[in-house]
Amino acid sequence: MMKLKEFNIPFSGLKLGKHNFVYEIDDAFFESFDYQEFNGASVKIDAVLDKMSTMMELQIEAEGTINVDCDLTGEPFDQPIDSNLKLVVKFGDEYNDEDDEILIIPHGEHQFNIAQYIYEMLVLAVPQKRVHPGVEDGTLQSEILDKLEELQPKENTKPSEDTDPRWDDLKKLLTDK
Repeated sequence: MMKLKEFNIPFSGLKLGKHNFVYEIDDAFFESFDYQEFNGASVKIDAVLDKMSTMMELQIEAEGTINVDCDLTGEPFDQPIDSNLKLVVKFGDEYNDEDDEILIIPHGEHQFNIAQYIYEMLVLAVPQKRVHPGVEDGTLQSEILDKLEELQPKENTKPSEDTDPRWDDLKKLLTDK
């Protein structure tokens, strides 16, 4: 993974208060992380850095679509994405990003990179099971769906009249409480 320089936030020259940063995420962003689960991406990132005298707070919001393949049919579709992340940036003796919500950077640093946080936020924003909206509402026509419908187990509509009387007595025990 390479560090994406456009995602560096140079905070040393900024005044105290809130500062906005806007990014457009596309396929090249995920390719730089060598992540190939997505077919395409079009996501807008709004990052608001609130600089205070001893620390900073970063609020990252993502909105857009990521093109993924349906897990049932294999058909590509645009999955809407809406996610946010809050990050507290503090100063310490050495760099530490072990906590998901707190980033510690060394004293004397003048910038930090948020590409990894954006990447993780977007990958986790996509549902684990990806189902095409056409599958859910029944409008998608696909050979795979037709085959799944054909191979679906049929319900047994004939009631079984040949029951063992010993089982009938045991079933009574369950209901006689």
